[in-house]
Amino acid sequence: MDLDHIKALIDTMAASDLSEMEVSEKGWTLRLSRRASTVAGTPIAPPRPRPVAVAATAESTHLHAPLSGVIHLQPAPGAAPFVQPGTTVAAGDILCLIEAMKVFNTVRAERSGIVTAVLIASGSEVEAGQPLMHFA
Repeated sequence: MDLDHIKALIDTMAASDLSEMEVSEKGWTLRLSRRASTVAGTPIAPPRPRPVAVAATAESTHLHAPLSGVIHLQPAPGAAPFVQPGTTVAAGDILCLIEAMKVFNTVRAERSGIVTAVLIASGSEVEAGQPLMHFA
């Protein structure tokens, strides 16, 4: 990860309303978070994304939405997607974010596999249980 890429991620986050962003690439992990803002001298921490476990069992080849909301396939507008067809994922890898009630919920893989298809577009609304991705 080079300095220009890091600066681009910082600028992307600054232009969005994300409170935190984590990007892993080529053995590096970069975590960005906004400072807490203050109101009348009292610090107010921004909401933290809640991790959401995703059922992706050996019997199921689809990743289903664990909750309803707006799906985000990349950590910030203009950034590279978390995964795309052909991406190999390990258990715990971030697959996408689902925004529900202004809270960004991190959707992680429960098992390893290869993403063979992404079935939804970033920014679209999804329902709980809706297929999001296909795994092999």
